[in-house]
Amino acid sequence: MSRIPPRIAVVLVYTTAMCMNGLDSTIVNPALLTIAQDFGAPAPSANTVEVAFLVSLALTLPVAGWLGDRFGTKRVFLTALALFTAASAACGLSQDLTALVLARAVQGLAGGLLTPVGMTLLFRAFPPHERTKLSKVLIVPTALMPALGPPLGGLLTEHLSWHWLFFVNVPLGAVAVLLGVLGLREQVEGVAARFDVPGFLLATPALGLLTYALGFGPSQGWSTPPVALGALLGLLLLTAAVIHQLRAGHPLLELRLLADKVFRAATLLAALTSAGLMGVLFVFPLLYQAVLGGSALDAGLSVFPEALGLMLASQVADRLLPRTGPRALAVPALLLAAAVFAALAVRAVTDSPWAVRGVMFCVGLILGSGVLTVQIAGFQDIAPPRMGQAMGLFTIVRTLGGALGIAAVAAVTGALGAAGTRAADPFPYQVAILTTAVVVALGALCALCLPKALPPPPPFEDEEKGEGEGEAPGSQPESAGSAGSAGSAGTSGSTGSTGTSGSATA
Repeated sequence: MSRIPPRIAVVLVYTTAMCMNGLDSTIVNPALLTIAQDFGAPAPSANTVEVAFLVSLALTLPVAGWLGDRFGTKRVFLTALALFTAASAACGLSQDLTALVLARAVQGLAGGLLTPVGMTLLFRAFPPHERTKLSKVLIVPTALMPALGPPLGGLLTEHLSWHWLFFVNVPLGAVAVLLGVLGLREQVEGVAARFDVPGFLLATPALGLLTYALGFGPSQGWSTPPVALGALLGLLLLTAAVIHQLRAGHPLLELRLLADKVFRAATLLAALTSAGLMGVLFVFPLLYQAVLGGSALDAGLSVFPEALGLMLASQVADRLLPRTGPRALAVPALLLAAAVFAALAVRAVTDSPWAVRGVMFCVGLILGSGVLTVQIAGFQDIAPPRMGQAMGLFTIVRTLGGALGIAAVAAVTGALGAAGTRAADPFPYQVAILTTAVVVALGALCALCLPKALPPPPPFEDEEKGEGEGEAPGSQPESAGSAGSAGSAGTSGSTGSTGTSGSATA
């Protein structure tokens, strides 16, 4: 039986799995009130459904890179995807809030592994000079699906039931697992070092506690004992975890990767852009409802053009990035994105629905181009054996950035809203939106550290030499038909032998 081409399988399985994960991060939000009413629970308690997902997701992020390197990226990724799919079915079948929260927590545990391990699979399959092709793949799960979540969640809840928010994942996950079993190739780095138990015991609760505090702080108050204690302990554990990771010989999280100037800039940029985007997507619908009187569904649809802009951004990045280089594309894009964010704080813009849609489209187009540039350029100097660690670290920082962005704008609106004279005063929301614009503008400074140009394709002779010398024992080489091009030769190692890929692309 003919095999599915490995690189096609990687793209299809990664996209499907990440779409499920990305959609689940926002699709439940419009249904939280309905879920609470169905279970006869107080409305605020429904927020535990989302916090359980986010906290659990944070718990597995630190171990994702080590697990993929130790047991194989294919095995870990498909196991996590199967668990995520089963948990989705359990969420849809839940008959009480406790069961739903537990199933949602399992979803989060699996989702925390999916993103870094999935991107490791993808980036090992494509050498640096070919990764501009991935812009059309990366944009869908990382940006389009979270933007699609609120309007889709509102439609499914209104016309079917909230159970279908989770059932839609089941057939997609089953097909993706089957395709992965048939088409993906195993990649095992064979980590000899023992598992970093102290690092795990410090980093995992630190991320969980910080995510908990950021999730409940805006609604319950930052001074409430659980939130304040969670934030304090989380910061203390995180500080201890950083000190340990820098001193350990084989740390759970390889913080020394941040010594690479390009990767460090890309990681910080990921946090800033995620904070800005998630913050504005959180606060603008509140402005649309509280000040302009729109419904929840109207608010969700008002931000949807951002997703259309993101789709076009994948085309822009694919064409412009090889010509202009990462720095020349990212710096203007981030500065222009900050100006577009600020436009959402102008009352003349928000009073016009079509102006809002146009600005949201520009947010997706401009910021999306910058985000894709960062994702592609930031890993060009990371060798394939270290890709798992780099992806885990990058994902952790980006996730915390998004959570901090939401918490920051919620804190701003809460603090200023308490002093407002009218319930519909737009001022707190406008200040919060301007805060996100400042955060994105700061990213332009980090973008100055990005490289001027993408790496060129390696010489064919070097790839041939690397293929002969660096092939790992027991690896399965590509078919002879794929050895005729430099691109295929470079990815032969990344799908079957990490040693070859390292020789060709480092």
